[in-house]
Amino acid sequence: MFSQILEVTLPVFGIALVGYLYGRLNGSDMDSANRINMNLFVPALLFYVLSEKIPDSPEWQSVAWGAAIIVLGSGILAWPLAHLLKFQSRVLLPPMMFNNSGNLGLPLAALAFGNEMLPFAVVAFVVSTSLHFSLGIWLVSGRLDPMQLLKNPVFLSTLTGIAAHITDWHTPALLLPGLEMLSQVAIPLMLVALGVRLIHVDISHWKAGLAGAILCPATGIISAVAAILLLQPSEEMRKILLLFSILPPAVMNFLLAERFHRSSNEVASMVAFGNLASLAIIPFALVFIL
Repeated sequence: MFSQILEVTLPVFGIALVGYLYGRLNGSDMDSANRINMNLFVPALLFYVLSEKIPDSPEWQSVAWGAAIIVLGSGILAWPLAHLLKFQSRVLLPPMMFNNSGNLGLPLAALAFGNEMLPFAVVAFVVSTSLHFSLGIWLVSGRLDPMQLLKNPVFLSTLTGIAAHITDWHTPALLLPGLEMLSQVAIPLMLVALGVRLIHVDISHWKAGLAGAILCPATGIISAVAAILLLQPSEEMRKILLLFSILPPAVMNFLLAERFHRSSNEVASMVAFGNLASLAIIPFALVFIL
């Protein structure tokens, strides 16, 4: 069991460590790389998996509904805690709801359950991302511009990928290798970017960081248990939902908090502490999931 967990976690955290060391040696400027990843490589990955890899099975629907329940349930559980811990709801709720299902979730799912299960992890990522760029932006900013959503490459690639799956349209064989190559860049680059981001851990906001490290997986796992009891998914889908539920806050939470001036330093600490804590939380949780 230990060697299996090591095989899952070592490549993921090893690549993040490479990113951390790179950031220490060369600086933390990843803006261009992150922009290219979010505008090109991640959309290519989403479209490729949604259009070519989602199996003709109703099981993906249980993952979609389960991921939605986990996201929304985490917000509901975190809302009274925000008042109790004296955080603004618009500051605490998004990091608790929207986790690192891209940078960590996808590679962990692929390594833990095999590439044949990756499409189901992508479904959870798509649900989380879609809610993040709609409900999440509304929570942080207090408003939502539908036109901005329609201009977002991640959202558009999700819609077109789902449409291709529903209509049974496939990328022409001549173009498919290129699409697959683009999609393969996304996950390693996500992990490198995550490692670079960790050089900015700010201990002056340790209370916010500790809240993020504890509450995000705690509210997630409670919501996941509720989703599993409600939906009664297969054993494989339960594992996907449990893995999805324990992931730390997504880096995108910090980017949105910074953009809309919502205590970005506190949110950055929640993201950084949460991802550092995942070094211990994820291997421990995998003992029960695998």
